[in-house]
Order: sequence, then C-alpha cells, then structure tokens
Amino acid sequence: MRNIRNMKYDWSYTGENGPENWHGLCEEFSEAEKFPLQSPIGLSKEESTVDLEGCSLHFHYQEQLFTEKEFKNTFHFVPIDLKSSVTFHGEKYFLTDIHFHTPSEHILEAIHSPLEVHLVHMNALGENLVVGSLFLISDSGEEFSWEKGGHEQVFLPEFFLPKASSHFHYVGSLTTPPTKGPIHWFVFDTFSAVNFSFLELISSGIPFENNRPLQERRDRKIVYCSNKNSSTFD
Repeated sequence: MRNIRNMKYDWSYTGENGPENWHGLCEEFSEAEKFPLQSPIGLSKEESTVDLEGCSLHFHYQEQLFTEKEFKNTFHFVPIDLKSSVTFHGEKYFLTDIHFHTPSEHILEAIHSPLEVHLVHMNALGENLVVGSLFLISDSGEEFSWEKGGHEQVFLPEFFLPKASSHFHYVGSLTTPPTKGPIHWFVFDTFSAVNFSFLELISSGIPFENNRPLQERRDRKIVYCSNKNSSTFD
C-alpha cells in the first residue's frame, strides 16, 4: 500500500507508519493525539441522550464547482469558493472539503458500512466541524452525475446527505493526522445507498482500507437528534 504525504511526514494505514504509530511520527502528531476524546467511535441510540439544545444544525448548501484531488490517503472534492455552509448554535462553518473512507470509520448500532463520507467545515477562527454520512453500495443506489476524465465537478453537496435528518452529535477529533480536537461531529444515523459506479470515480485515490480504528468512548456525552428536532436545510 502506498504512503501519501501529509505535510512533510509519511503516514499510512498499515505497517510502521500505521494508526498505532501515528503519534510517534512527529511532535505535531504526538501533541494532537494527547487530546483525550479521539475519533471515530461506535454510536448507538441506547448509549445516547436526547438534548434539544444540541440539535441546532442548519445546512445552507448550494450547487458549486469542486476540484478533484488525491492526498492524505484518500480522494477529495475541494470547493473552489466558500458558497456552502452549516450553522451550529449561531456560528457559521463553511464547507472546505469532502473526502471518503472505505470501510466506514464510525460504526452505527454495531454495523460497519462500506463507505463513509466526511464533509469538513471551518469557521472564521479556523475551527472544524465535520458531518459524516454512511453509505451502502448497490446497483440500485443513487447515481452520482460526474464527467469522466475531468478534474472539476459541479454538484450540490447535499447529494452526500441522507433524506432523513436524524443524527448523532458528539465532540471528538480529526481521524487523520494530526488527530487534533476538539471537533464537533455530526453523524447521520441513516444508511444511504450509492451506485457502484461512484467507486470508479474515487477508487484511484483511496487505499484498500483507509479507516482509522475505533477509539475509546471515554466519558463523553453523545446526543441523539431525532427527525423532529434535528438538522434543517435551506
């Protein structure tokens, strides 16, 4: 499996540069991993609490132009401008990156899915907020309209969100080096389906498995937001 550089340090998902050794690759990675609430984690309704105050996530996504890139051991769609955003507790976070993990990093109700999509956002202070969607792959899954051979795609990022808005919310970390935190995570609890053809688009930039192992839950609060009191869309 190839290594892809993150800044000036090589890291991967197997071998001596794999997840269990990320903290030893450089001082920056070591400091980031000292944050105790690491991601990903297993999520279940039984181990969550309902909190109306923690469910104020609002999406403001627009159709826009993305460039295709391969770095940090995965395939990315990077928006060329800051058109799409989410608002959480009155704070606006702009969409800065969409990337993919196979299989999923989070586990829902003890189930791994074949694909997890991370929509990464950032506010004016440089703080991140990440939305995670888990997918099944099937012939009957939704088709992603894309232009073969091009390195730019125009689409509505809402494609990667399920129709149901219920989700989990918790505080964690980034799942790739440097695994810094705190990061607000919002992971939808619905498995969407995408067509096998989508893997043709992203497979060249993804190692066979690029999911960080589950991290300890520790004593952190996990909020479940049902359809009645969860995210909204413009």
